[in-house]
Amino acid sequence: MKILIVFAHPEPRSLSASLRDVAIHDLEAQGHEVQLSNLYDKGWKSEIDRDDFPTLPAGDRLKVPGSSRGAFDAAALTADVGAEIGKLRWADTLILQFPLWWFSMPAILKGWVDRVYANGFAYGVGEHSDRRWGDRYGEGALAGKRAMLIVTAGGWEEHYAPRGINGPMDDLLFPINHGILHYPGYEVLPPFVVYRADRLDEAGFELVAERLRGRMRTLATTPPLPFRRQNGGDYLIPAMQLRPGLEAPGTAGFALHLTHGDPGKID
Repeated sequence: MKILIVFAHPEPRSLSASLRDVAIHDLEAQGHEVQLSNLYDKGWKSEIDRDDFPTLPAGDRLKVPGSSRGAFDAAALTADVGAEIGKLRWADTLILQFPLWWFSMPAILKGWVDRVYANGFAYGVGEHSDRRWGDRYGEGALAGKRAMLIVTAGGWEEHYAPRGINGPMDDLLFPINHGILHYPGYEVLPPFVVYRADRLDEAGFELVAERLRGRMRTLATTPPLPFRRQNGGDYLIPAMQLRPGLEAPGTAGFALHLTHGDPGKID
């Protein structure tokens, strides 16, 4: 298997970096090919701006989707973006690894998504009609591949439980799992989440590391989150509303977009 890890943490001695090394070592020991995009080491440019679209005439207004499509179609994306797209095409599995900062991913990783997910590659593809609304949410350029998150959080697991003050972790990660990974076609595996990340002692780290090794050894067999496919018949097109009656009684919010209404937990 070919695996790309996109890593976003500025401290090489962090728990995140140690877990990254555990994952890479175990994957390579299994015979997998691994590429690493270490965004802080690369000095990744996180903001999207005119410099991302070299073919945009100087006097033209920057409209990011249109400018992105023009640069993609002309094979004129910047070299750093083109290299990352090449890695995504190469990889069978994508792992995004990051600390949970202010209920989301670090800005540098969001900037990676903003710039690498070009129009014509990750979105804006496929037929748009009263039968289909593009190749997305289970279809698209990255369909047939797998993806997952490795996330560290400082708070207690109870803080991110269904009744926890921070809100359910499944809900916090939904925009990433569903909106960033499932959107261009990935089958999304349950995330691997480490809580109380700043309080792990050596024994605690070894327990977490062993759990992570277990997940790395089952990347090909772990059932993905049961996200509904957009064009599979569950949604009214073009309104993109879930058809009434498909959900279990009482299901609401993000859980509507899972066929079982409950993502479950594996780690």
